[in-house]
Amino acid sequence: MSTTDTDAEIDETQTWPELAIGLYERLTGRGAEITYEFEDMEVDVPDKVGEDADHARWRLDGTLTVRTSQNDD
Repeated sequence: MSTTDTDAEIDETQTWPELAIGLYERLTGRGAEITYEFEDMEVDVPDKVGEDADHARWRLDGTLTVRTSQNDD
């Protein structure tokens, strides 16, 4: 079995954003759908980069669906 560049990139994934980007790139144009369900999830979102950043607390309770489709333009 051969290893593609995409497989190598997935093996090197270090963060949640990298994982999300990798999944989206693999599924784009394949009619895929990704559904995330959150129950009482809290995220502290910084207002800037750095140790002195203030944070806003976001609370998520529900479903986020990402759909992809191929654009034939």
